[in-house]
Amino acid sequence: MHDRIREKLGILADAAKYDVSCSSSGGNRKNDNKGIGDSSNGICHTYTEDGRCVSLLKILLTNHCIFDCAFCVSRKSNDVKRAAFTVDEVVELTMSFYRRNYIEGLFLSSGIFKNADFTMERLVRIVKKLRLEERFNGYIHLKTIPGASPELLTEAGLYADRMSINLEMPTETGLKLLAPDKSHEDVKKPLGFIKDTITQFKDEKKTGLIKSIPKFVPAGQSTQMVIGATPETDMEIMYSADQYYKNYSLKRVYYSGYIPISYDTRMPVIGSQPPLLRENRLYQTDWLMRFYGFGVQELLNPKNPHLDTDIDPKLSWALRNLEQFPVDINTADYHMILRVPGIGVRSAQKIVQARRFGKLRSAQLQKIGIAYGRAKHFIRCADSVFLLNEPDAPHLKNLILAESTSKYLKVPQTQLSLF
Repeated sequence: MHDRIREKLGILADAAKYDVSCSSSGGNRKNDNKGIGDSSNGICHTYTEDGRCVSLLKILLTNHCIFDCAFCVSRKSNDVKRAAFTVDEVVELTMSFYRRNYIEGLFLSSGIFKNADFTMERLVRIVKKLRLEERFNGYIHLKTIPGASPELLTEAGLYADRMSINLEMPTETGLKLLAPDKSHEDVKKPLGFIKDTITQFKDEKKTGLIKSIPKFVPAGQSTQMVIGATPETDMEIMYSADQYYKNYSLKRVYYSGYIPISYDTRMPVIGSQPPLLRENRLYQTDWLMRFYGFGVQELLNPKNPHLDTDIDPKLSWALRNLEQFPVDINTADYHMILRVPGIGVRSAQKIVQARRFGKLRSAQLQKIGIAYGRAKHFIRCADSVFLLNEPDAPHLKNLILAESTSKYLKVPQTQLSLF
């Protein structure tokens, strides 16, 4: 690799690390033209617990930018080394790394230089060249540039597996505080356009009138919010996420804890602890909304605008709604079993299937794989001992915490007290 390309790669890969919205789940592009690569199995872009890494080449096209967003390392006022790849350099890097088995796909974003269309046009040229000239069938995640023309977005969607555009701050107020030149409306327009175009392609495929309908963003759209740079409550963050899920059919919303990168009085100072635990709690809440049937208003509301740091949001909801417990495992419906702390989706499905063959006892529940030490406080099964006096919420919480070994309880949360 040429020294100049190596230097560019170091700069632009480092600048891309702040974007966490690069999951590849949902890709289904098949290698049916004797090309290179296949994204049908999805791609992990991070390290596993045992140290294995299956990754995307995650880079910016350039870290030059016309905007001066206070939270962004690539902002125009920041004194950092600048670089920009050419279209051919990105294509060459991607193919070279793939052939060496370093990567399984590409995550490509960019700072905005000159204007939105100028930047987006180059991103499109890269993915188009990879698909048509290099016949690359691996996973491609492409960033949507706010303000780019519908024609460019349409062309991009024909070659990318997933597209995403960052919401940046959870609320318009927070965005205006740190990036006064930007607006959430600039994000909503392309999100709405891509959503409508995905629907249009699917409808045309259903009619059967056109013999061959190309794939259009088959893995859908996602977005990212920076958490902890502005003083939004957890309720404001998750209500915003809920609306974007509903209005734009997003596959994922990512929550990125702010890492202080500048001396700016509007934000936490350099050296402040990133809100890792808060980020984790937001992801847990997001999971409950998408897979457990919880409405966001049940988990967060004006009476409870913040997530607990010492317990997860599912347990927090259960302790606030003890009148709905204990749940009889042998008679309750699937959706209520899902709401029991310590029981996940797969375990709930196994319970419903297993009880058709007889009443379930505690030993059987433990074999199914539930977190029985937690769930036992909220369920009844065939051999449960009935207590004369059920513990109240504070006592039950202390009892569960005493048995907990969560690593997150040891993480200092200094940033949460700054606002």
